[in-house]
Amino acid sequence: MNGPAAAFLARLLLAAAFCWQAASARASDVPYVPTPMNVVDAMLGLGSVGPGDYLIDLGSGDGRISIRAAARFGVSGFGVDLDDNLVGIARAAAAKQGVGDKVKFEARNLFDTDLGRATVVTAYLLNSVNLRLRPQLFEQLKPGTRIVTHDFHFGDWQPDQKITIDVPDKAYGPPRSDIMLWVVPADFSGVWQWTLPGAGGDVRHEARLSQKFQVLYGRASAQDRQVLLADAKIRGDAVSFTLGDAAGAQRYSGRISGNTISGEVQLPGGGRPLPWQATRIKTGKMDISATDRGRMQVAVSGGLPKEQ
Repeated sequence: MNGPAAAFLARLLLAAAFCWQAASARASDVPYVPTPMNVVDAMLGLGSVGPGDYLIDLGSGDGRISIRAAARFGVSGFGVDLDDNLVGIARAAAAKQGVGDKVKFEARNLFDTDLGRATVVTAYLLNSVNLRLRPQLFEQLKPGTRIVTHDFHFGDWQPDQKITIDVPDKAYGPPRSDIMLWVVPADFSGVWQWTLPGAGGDVRHEARLSQKFQVLYGRASAQDRQVLLADAKIRGDAVSFTLGDAAGAQRYSGRISGNTISGEVQLPGGGRPLPWQATRIKTGKMDISATDRGRMQVAVSGGLPKEQ
């Protein structure tokens, strides 16, 4: 069998195995496919991994993501995998590259792993496993923690950023990969109140906010008069939004700490921004429920296995 034919057969067999194993949502059903090194570098770049980070790699395989992060950026952390043999390979590779003191590898179930220390989480898992993992991420990770995945997503929790790169040595499917970034959002939902100086004295403002993942929406008022709330954005513990129309919009930005948001507001007409602080008088609850948990299907297009 010639080279191209052999390569095609290998991809076809891997795709078939991938699809067969994707029929269940257990972490043990994720087939081991090494992450190409240019994908590793793209994941670390998209996640802005750097000194001071603590990286946890879920389904760490031969440890290449954690080892690369430690060797390039001095990052500490650990990886977990169910395969004892792969864990042994990862430990040996870390020792060989001189980073065995920075990254550890454990043979364990990722669903039984405490993720709370992470500032960055990386994963190359199936969609079905990611969906099972999603509540654990929101429960254990601090707002602002970055999650980076290769090819597979978290359902209706949309990524904050996505890039597609060429991967000439990819083991299956078309020679390209999607790299996606999520930033764990703080919960801004609830009723917030604050005052700002006005021509006739302080003006009381109120915003009633709801939140679905990092998407913020709601309504607001100033001295009991409805005003337009628009351009709301969340990234980690930071929030920004505008009140009013384009001709007279107040532009807010701030960070949350408990039931307080502190930051600045730019008033219409320019000038220096004013300090701004809002207090939450009634707590809400961010919606992280799944809306697309229907029966998991697997499609193969051009040799690429992909959960839908």
